[in-house]
Amino acid sequence: MKKIYLMLMAFVAVSLLGVSCKEDEPFSTITEDDYPKILDPVFPDWVDGEPAVVSQITHDANFTMKLTVTPSDYTEVTWLIDGVEVQKGNEIDIPLEAGTYSLKVVATTTKGQSTSREGKIVVSPLQGEPWSEAVGFERIVSNGARARLYGNNLSLVTGVVIGEQTVPIVSMGSSDLGNYVEYEVPSNLEVGEYRISLVDVEGNSYGGNLVTVVNVPVITGGFAHATSHSEWVMTGIGLDKIASLSINGTTVTEFIRQSYYEIVLTCPELEDGMYVLKGESDNGAEVLFYSSQKMESEISFAVSSETLLWEGHHYVSWDLPDGDPHKTFNLIPLEAFESIYPGTTMYVSYSIKADDEYHQIRLTHAAWEPYFTDPIDVQEDGVYEFVLTQEILNTIKEKGGFICVGHGYYVDRITIK
Repeated sequence: MKKIYLMLMAFVAVSLLGVSCKEDEPFSTITEDDYPKILDPVFPDWVDGEPAVVSQITHDANFTMKLTVTPSDYTEVTWLIDGVEVQKGNEIDIPLEAGTYSLKVVATTTKGQSTSREGKIVVSPLQGEPWSEAVGFERIVSNGARARLYGNNLSLVTGVVIGEQTVPIVSMGSSDLGNYVEYEVPSNLEVGEYRISLVDVEGNSYGGNLVTVVNVPVITGGFAHATSHSEWVMTGIGLDKIASLSINGTTVTEFIRQSYYEIVLTCPELEDGMYVLKGESDNGAEVLFYSSQKMESEISFAVSSETLLWEGHHYVSWDLPDGDPHKTFNLIPLEAFESIYPGTTMYVSYSIKADDEYHQIRLTHAAWEPYFTDPIDVQEDGVYEFVLTQEILNTIKEKGGFICVGHGYYVDRITIK
């Protein structure tokens, strides 16, 4: 009997312990001293050194996102678009014009510790809306000068908003790069990057992406290669303001031709190799060179005895429709191959279009297949070397010419040696 009594007492004690445990309130171990974390959403890895797209919407939808952070009670979220703070709090819901935007979210605790994530927002225009994006180097503009925008439905546009100023369209036209409008960049704009808007006659505003305003000469093309003691053509903006160029320490002040968009000189007598180029404007400021998506005050260039077949800045994408001049590169005249011998090396200089999803080059003939090369995946500007055999030269002549195809790059220069 006593044993049964002791067993009952033990059972009651265990039962009471269980009830006591169930009634205990859960407690948190998270404190304001914890390092902040963004738990959701997960931002994708960067691609080719650029933040990946985290949101893709159309112009009629708001950009919305909700962040889950920890320690939630001690963390504040700040949202920045194009480097400008637009909101605080764990959620965002705002309208954006069509264009590509840089997004950064920063989670900061009350103790000052912070973490961040970056990505891109892509807002597509609606059918029929005016729309503009970069084609070449036209997004680098000088304050007080005329600038150009390429795009679609631009006949509806009457003005451009830049730096909170509205300026009228002064001309419209078309070129091999597409339809365009031109406007005067306000002379009082500070140097920097601006997001522009396109305005129609009713005052409606549409996205136009970014432009970079400069107040010094900027050379954008033709500087990477030169031939000793030969004519050297470089292009850009504000080049009429260049007072001198320094080529491997030799100062050149006399030019064959000089205008706002072009400067032409004779390259000094130099051996094949790499040299340094820099310049000075008429007000003593440094000339800038736009290379690999950034501005440089001096640049390396190559001198070679190569023969120039073509030079420019021609975008290529086989995703474009048939008939579009940028579906292929086909700008070398067929007769140029009549004097080329088998075994000659062709050098294709290219630069990537950074915001394209991928960058792939293939060399071939006007009938496309069979291709001369396998797909060439590239991640940065460079030069592709290609040997012209007798079979390849025969095919080029029989099929009607040499072409470059692929996606996401510009052909800048083609030479042979």
